[in-house]
Amino acid sequence: MKVAIVGAGRMGGAMAARLQQAGTDVVVYNRTREKAEALGGAVADTAREAAASADAVLVSLADDAAVLHAYSGPDGIAAGLHGGSVVVETSTLDPETVHRLAELVGERGAALLDGPVSGSVSLVEQGKLTFLVGGPEDALTQVRPVLDLLAAQVFHVGPLGSGAAVKLAVNTVLLAINQALAEALVLAERAGVPRETTYEVLVHSAIASPFVVYKRAAFERPDETPVAFSLDLVAKDLGLIGQLAERVGAVMPQAAANRAAVLAALDAGMGSRDMAAMAHWLSNGMSSGS
Repeated sequence: MKVAIVGAGRMGGAMAARLQQAGTDVVVYNRTREKAEALGGAVADTAREAAASADAVLVSLADDAAVLHAYSGPDGIAAGLHGGSVVVETSTLDPETVHRLAELVGERGAALLDGPVSGSVSLVEQGKLTFLVGGPEDALTQVRPVLDLLAAQVFHVGPLGSGAAVKLAVNTVLLAINQALAEALVLAERAGVPRETTYEVLVHSAIASPFVVYKRAAFERPDETPVAFSLDLVAKDLGLIGQLAERVGAVMPQAAANRAAVLAALDAGMGSRDMAAMAHWLSNGMSSGS
């Protein structure tokens, strides 16, 4: 099975590299060609070219607008699809956007799965992602050998759009933990306890989780740790969560409070920093991105 990757950012690039290492025939398209070339494999000139050469297309882009643009037009993903191919949309999106994409894909006789992922770049590299898949089960069966190279778990959570909804539910918890963790560390620091000491307790306590464990370096040594999930993308996801909550009538006061805090950090110029930088924002009087 030949695989196209559209979007060679942190996650897309890591997925392409993982598949290449496993011996998969991979072609990559990225708007900034240099990022695709840095992966050392085949590079397509357009998203259409990438999709036309592949049996499975994995898309990983920043937001709904970027995704819709990538699928549309004469050089877009949809224009290159052929009957029988499967697109796995791994970006974190509004479920309504997923249904708009399905129309474009279906017109070409191809199938769309919304398959956002839970996990970090390090989990991609280990093949331990979690895929949350919505869409037709036969299409999932078709691409399952590819997903199994990237994931420890693949959940089929329901019809098209379900994957996007469950991903937003997962991120609701994830982003709440991040905010609570930042506040707890700053609370202990203000009371005279070093951050490292508090973190050692946390990772051996009842609140320990994979997220708390793997974010330790980002909280303890932020200047030495690569950005994994930037605050501007955190704000985007919290916005999507709020939109979905309003549409379905879910009351989510904690998510709203977390979004307000993140937006304030963005106003302080911290959008490009990792989500763990919420601790810096809190410890510096909630006013500076320096």
